Amino acid sequence: AGQPSGSSRTLEFRGMVAALTHLGLRTVLDVVYNHTLGSGPRGPHSVLDKIVPGYYHRRSADGFIENSTCCNNTASEHYMMDRLVVDDLVHWAVDYKVDGFRFDLMGHMMLSTIIRAKQALRALTLEEHGVDGSKLYLYGEGWDFAEVAGNQRGVNACQLNLASSGVGSFNDRVREACNGGSPFADPRLQGLVTGLYLQPNGYPQGSLEEQRKYLAWLTDRVSVGIAGNLRDFPILTADGETVRGWELGFGGGSPTAYAAEPEETVNYVSAHDNETLFDTIMLKASRQASLSDRCRMNHLASSLVALSQGIPFFHAGDELLRSKSLDRDSYNSGDWFNKMDFGGEGNNWGVGLPIADKNEARWPLHKPLLCDPALQVSGEQIQAATSHMREMLSIRRSSPLFTLRTAQAILARVSFVNCGPSALPGVIAMLIVDGENFEESSPAEGPNASVGSQETVVLNDSGESKPSEGSTRSQGLYSTVGDVTSKGLESLPGSQTTSSPPMPSSSSSSMLSLSSVPALDSTFQAVLVVFNLRADKAELNLETQLAGRQFHLHPVQVASTDDRVKESVCDAVSGIVSVPARTTSVFVSKRKISM
Repeated sequence: AGQPSGSSRTLEFRGMVAALTHLGLRTVLDVVYNHTLGSGPRGPHSVLDKIVPGYYHRRSADGFIENSTCCNNTASEHYMMDRLVVDDLVHWAVDYKVDGFRFDLMGHMMLSTIIRAKQALRALTLEEHGVDGSKLYLYGEGWDFAEVAGNQRGVNACQLNLASSGVGSFNDRVREACNGGSPFADPRLQGLVTGLYLQPNGYPQGSLEEQRKYLAWLTDRVSVGIAGNLRDFPILTADGETVRGWELGFGGGSPTAYAAEPEETVNYVSAHDNETLFDTIMLKASRQASLSDRCRMNHLASSLVALSQGIPFFHAGDELLRSKSLDRDSYNSGDWFNKMDFGGEGNNWGVGLPIADKNEARWPLHKPLLCDPALQVSGEQIQAATSHMREMLSIRRSSPLFTLRTAQAILARVSFVNCGPSALPGVIAMLIVDGENFEESSPAEGPNASVGSQETVVLNDSGESKPSEGSTRSQGLYSTVGDVTSKGLESLPGSQTTSSPPMPSSSSSSMLSLSSVPALDSTFQAVLVVFNLRADKAELNLETQLAGRQFHLHPVQVASTDDRVKESVCDAVSGIVSVPARTTSVFVSKRKISM
């Protein structure tokens, strides 16, 4: 603010929101209700304890304030803390006109508080409050840990409890499968995007065969994730079994999928916490991977998010190959490590070793990377990343098939055609088939079709090489959906209990009868998206799965600034689909115009 005290902050914030709205942008407010900086009736930074000492904070069995969030955990299971949260959110929506809320450590809050907040916000109307509450979106960090884990203090707002709530949570299943490892593991562990099995970096990750099997499991997880991470979504796994998303393991006994509707899934590969996407790739990629290869890994990760069902989330700077010089927690690192060059002349890589606080143990790994002149990106490479992001977002906006609003719509249209035991490793092929007959009055599907219908793209900040020559061809299998509904499965904690629809047969070769599926897209009748994460060209034989439809490269990619993607081919006669190395190709089948 121009003045740190007085009314300036309020007036300038309101002016900022108004200006963003005028530009056609929406403002999401990051809210932190899970802890306070101070506590105690005499603490210099204490507020709530000066109102009712000992009431607003969560305490352990021995009477001390819990500090698992970082400090002074609040207790939304207490009535007035719950009310403070709900009233404050309504205040922000009505008086500041923000468009949504992102909850820090949402899992440390009670689900009942989040649901009450959503209901209060949804009740807002343009006529009475100047706000259309139906367009406000709520999402957050649904991590389940410490004293609230397993509903110890009540049903908390963690990932597994949010099904059917209409509230989104960050999908770490996609992040960790794409990048490899986790924020708490060795940073050299590889994933689907960073070269596991396909281009190993030499760090001990098991034998090549073990890596192949692990890669196949990660591929299944990402496939379910980009289909909205729906717990009912069926997938033919690498083991040859057809299972639903909630039956596909994630780790620690948790399922991969937990969402009942796509609006409950926020897919991402990077955020303000931990290393940037570019830095993550630099730590994990093989030394044999060129800088150009690493930039294409960045493109692939962004495209997996951009073309996924659900809510796509991008960290500010993903489109600029942004680096923080490998700083994994830069909240207190200043502009030197956090700055972004929107002119695209540099990406802030190699500006020095990151501060010691949470990085010093990794300095021996950081030094040779940051000092390597071969890893300094050029302005042309940054521009290529920006162009790629623009193209992916243009493709997403080109068809409602990329933003299906309900589980019912996804289950009826989305399938994967390179899966099962004979799948070509490192390739995800997603087929989206719309209904046959388009009418201008085609209705949105499902009882909650209007909920979450606004596309939300969030920008948030604070070894040896496996031989791989030529092209490889795979006889693709088809993961299909039988006669399914949008609901089903026994309830997860905090969700409603519904009956489970029948499982599809792994040998079936078609989805729901297309004549019974409403048509949503007036231009494209089907879309095939192939993510080739391999270091070589991939060829898939999809003659059966494409069912005689003619597919052509998406017009945006025909005009792409990336010459490599223009080499992609989908042969209607043979059914052979060919996609260049480390490339995302989108093929479309145009709707036939009935005379």
